[in-house]
Amino acid sequence: MQPLDVKVVEQVLAWLNNSQPVWFCTVLSTWGSSPREPGSLFAACSASEWVGSLSGGCVEDEFLAQLGSPESLQPVAIQRYGDGQSNGEIKLPCGGILTVCVEYIQPTKTWVNHFEDYLDAIRGRRLLTRTIDLKSADVSLSPASVSQSPVDWQGGESPVFVRIGPAKRLIIAGISPVAEYCVQFALALGFEVIVCEHRQEELARVTLSGCQIVPVFPADYILQPDAVHGQTAIVSLTHDARVDDTTMLDAVNTNAFYVGVMGSKRTSRNRAERLQRIGQLDDQTLAKIHMPIGLDIGSKTPAEIALAVMADIVAKYRAVH
Repeated sequence: MQPLDVKVVEQVLAWLNNSQPVWFCTVLSTWGSSPREPGSLFAACSASEWVGSLSGGCVEDEFLAQLGSPESLQPVAIQRYGDGQSNGEIKLPCGGILTVCVEYIQPTKTWVNHFEDYLDAIRGRRLLTRTIDLKSADVSLSPASVSQSPVDWQGGESPVFVRIGPAKRLIIAGISPVAEYCVQFALALGFEVIVCEHRQEELARVTLSGCQIVPVFPADYILQPDAVHGQTAIVSLTHDARVDDTTMLDAVNTNAFYVGVMGSKRTSRNRAERLQRIGQLDDQTLAKIHMPIGLDIGSKTPAEIALAVMADIVAKYRAVH
């Protein structure tokens, strides 16, 4: 399992490279309790072949039922779901409303190149703005900034601006019982998960599915180009001071939005003293590290600790995005 939007763009490229036209959908705006946020993706090449999500089921079924109609073959169109006034009077069970930009894309080299650049961006290499001209159906990519909204659309035939960039990433330093649950929770939350584990005995002990396992010392991976971007959280969960401390010394100097390490309050105080002494970290830099890691929910078991860790990460992510 990979972040859903990465899977969507990968599949779009596969269809285009197989000479299949594609319907490519981007959520532009939501109102109420819509299940997917602006910028979310969905794509299909037929009523039976699709990837991604718009609403969790009801909107997708309505959309797929209309594929092949004259209206669905327009190069670009805006569709609205949930208001009970269009698209078969469909209403979302959650009571929300969403507006979707639908593009009908032909399998040309130009479009393949476009989506290769798109994929490159959401894999972490670039931050781009995708501009869709609703009048001409022209689409372009240009540099973006982190201050831009995920989607900027003023309604009507005004251009659509979609910020595309790295998918959420979680780097876990070391395999442990808590790490195993963090992998499961993070995947369900749409994170790309990378586990760094250099200890051969741990690699042999555990089978983790859905994530990338990198058999190197965590700090060595973090220092690699493109390993960490602004959508990255880094956590160390080993109880091995050599691994945890070294990971924190490198992680705190990246642009990761969350850095945390597991340990009791006493362990965390001792670690803070070591990091200041060994790494010469000032108070402001040291304060970036969440230790003890996770929300204080009275967690005891590995699953509860992992839940607290991921809840803290999500809270921090929502506070800055």
